[in-house]
Parts: sequence; C-alpha cells; structure tokens
Amino acid sequence: MPKISTSLLTDKEIKNFKPEDKPYIKSDINGLRILIHPDGRKIWEFVYTSPTLYKKRKSTFGTYPKTTLKEARDKRETYLNLIKQGIDPIDAQREEKAEVKLQKESDFSNVVNLWFQSQESHIVHSTYKKKRALFDTTVIPVLKHKSIAEIKHDELVQIIKIKAIQTPETAKRLLGYFHDLWQFACTHGYCDFNIVPNIHAKSVLPKIVKKHYACITDPSILKQLVNSIYTYGGHISTKNALKFVLHVPLRAGNLVSLKWAYVDFEKHLITIPRKEMKAKSGDDFILPLSDEAIAILQEQYLYTSHKEFVFVADNGLHIDEVTPSRALQRMGFNNETLGNKQRLHSFRATFRSLVDTHQMEHRSSYEAKEKVLDHIVGSGVERAYTQKAIYTEEMRLLLTWWSGYILAMMDSPLKG
Repeated sequence: MPKISTSLLTDKEIKNFKPEDKPYIKSDINGLRILIHPDGRKIWEFVYTSPTLYKKRKSTFGTYPKTTLKEARDKRETYLNLIKQGIDPIDAQREEKAEVKLQKESDFSNVVNLWFQSQESHIVHSTYKKKRALFDTTVIPVLKHKSIAEIKHDELVQIIKIKAIQTPETAKRLLGYFHDLWQFACTHGYCDFNIVPNIHAKSVLPKIVKKHYACITDPSILKQLVNSIYTYGGHISTKNALKFVLHVPLRAGNLVSLKWAYVDFEKHLITIPRKEMKAKSGDDFILPLSDEAIAILQEQYLYTSHKEFVFVADNGLHIDEVTPSRALQRMGFNNETLGNKQRLHSFRATFRSLVDTHQMEHRSSYEAKEKVLDHIVGSGVERAYTQKAIYTEEMRLLLTWWSGYILAMMDSPLKG
C-alpha cells in the first residue's frame, strides 16, 4: 500500500516530488491525488464512492505533466458533478466509449460490408457480385456518410424510385435487400428499428409487366439452331457449353460455373451443391445425363480436365454468361419477330415448351419435368410429403428422350 500524504498540491511541489524505493501518494482535495512511482512516473488518480455501487472506486486522469494540475482538477470537478447527479463517472465513460465505438461500427458502409460478409458463403458467387455491384453503384454513394440508425425511410424510397425508372425488376429486388439489411442491422445492434416495412411497396414500385424470355419453339428453327451449334467454329468451351445446354437445360449461371467435381462419368450424373442453385433449401441438385451429354463432357475433358471448371475461357476462369449468348447472336439467332431469337437462358424455356408439346411421346410426369429445371413443385404441404420422392430415373428417361429429339435434327450423323 503506497504511503499517503494529504495537503493542497502546487505545481512546484509536484515537480519536486522525487521517486522513492516504493510508490507513494500525495493528495490534493476532494479525492484527487497523484501517485509517484519508483521509476519517476507521476499518475493522477481520483478516488470516490460510487453513487450506484456504494463502494470506493478509482479512476486515472493521465500522467503529470502531460495532464496539468489544473486539467486534473477540472476533470475531478466534472466527475464530482456526475456523482452529484447519481451517475458513476467510470460507467459513464465506458458507455461513452461504447457509444463512439457503436457509432463507428454503425456507419452505413461498414454495416453493408458486414452484411455482405455474412452472405458470401451462402449465395452463388455471380449473384453475390451483382448484388454487391448494385449497392456499390446505387446505394453506397448516397448513404455512405450516414449511420444506419440515422437513415430515414424516405431516403430509401428516393433510391428505389430512381432505380424503378431505370429497371423496375432491380428496384423490386433492392427493396427486398433493404429489408434483409435492416433486419441484420437490428439483430446485431447497429440500429433499433427496421424502417423498411414503413415503405408501401405498391406506391413506390411500378407494376411490372412480366415478359418471358424469347426462345425458339418452332422445330424447323430449332433444327437450324442445333446444326449451327454443332458446327460452330468458335472457342471450344463456348461451343461445348452450347451443345451441353441443348441437352441439359441448366440455368446460365450453373452452366458456365459447372465444375468437374460435380460430374460423375460412371453414374452419368451431375450433382450441384444446393447453395449454388437459385432455390437454396433442400438437397443438392442431382441431374442424370444422357449418353450425348456425357460425350460432350468427355470431349471437353480433353481440354480442361486440369482446371476446376468445365467450360474455361482463355484467362483460366470459367466462361462468362454473356459469351455463349454473343455466339448465338453471331450465328444469326437474334430476331424475336421471326421467332429465332435465342440466348443462353432461353434453352430452359425451349426444353419446357417442347417436352409439353411432345408429352405423348415420352409420357413423363409434371413433377419430373419440373425437377429437371429445379423448380419447386407443389404447395408447402405437398412438398412435406413428397420431398424425399426420387425422380432421378424418370428424369433420366425424359432427358434421354430429349437428347434423341435434339440429335434427330442433325443434318448428318455424329462422328465417333
């Protein structure tokens, strides 16, 4: 216990206090004192009885002479005023620091970054990139200097209205993103209320007229498409991706990012992790492959088996979704009026339309057709009963029929 001396301090006295073998204390008045260490350090201390804990507590005001005698006394008076109000100054200081820390963490840009970090491993990378780009270009520039707790719902309304003029579908998604972001912020204590439910969506978002993707359904035009793809002279990955999607109607993102690890040549299957699919809940997506689909992959394997992805561009990454669509444009499949416009995402609609048209030939069930496209089938109650039903073999029969239908359109037999 340091020895204590009590008398009103002066600057001259404090300067002349010499270190001793043991620490000692020189007191001022009303709880202020200075502790002199053997190493020469002189530390201001304030000792008081907590008005909330009813026990002695001690706080430090820094070292002398960096903190002057006057500054130490001024801080003591501030603390004494808090004590008179029933406030413990140590707790008040901690709360103030916590508030400053929360204010910094609640910065809108920081909360958005944390929100994206929490999603990165749960959504498809291409979706993550698009979502991130939307916030970086549309939202962050407007709100980056604000705390998320300060933002008013009318500020979000303005952002959504502007985006709705440009792209109504994106504005609708953005409103949903805002709702999730504010739920995240409330959960982690960055704000107290989710302001997004106060936005009346019907007043903000224009009515969206659903436009279906243009796709080829005329057999004579499809025949031209099949032959054009099989004789395409462009990049091998682009050609084989288009050939593959003719037979296997994957979503564009799943097609271009297909990995060799997902392909089972022996069982004629591909298995795509559920987290990479549009619908995130449920088992992994398993799709049987026809002999022709396997043959296409075997050809591609000669070129990219040393890579992670199946359809690889010259830069070593998987091809972009736009690349096959541009190839289709160059082949001349670009006129919606003539019914020959086709893009990478159109092959699913072509498949679904024509398998319905030829229902009597393959006799596949509605569920099998929907499962091939990874569509959710039935109500929640129905899915609860049928979620474990296996349609793999029925899907195999359907896709074998479909490959036969496609190959029958070839002008000449396939070599090999």
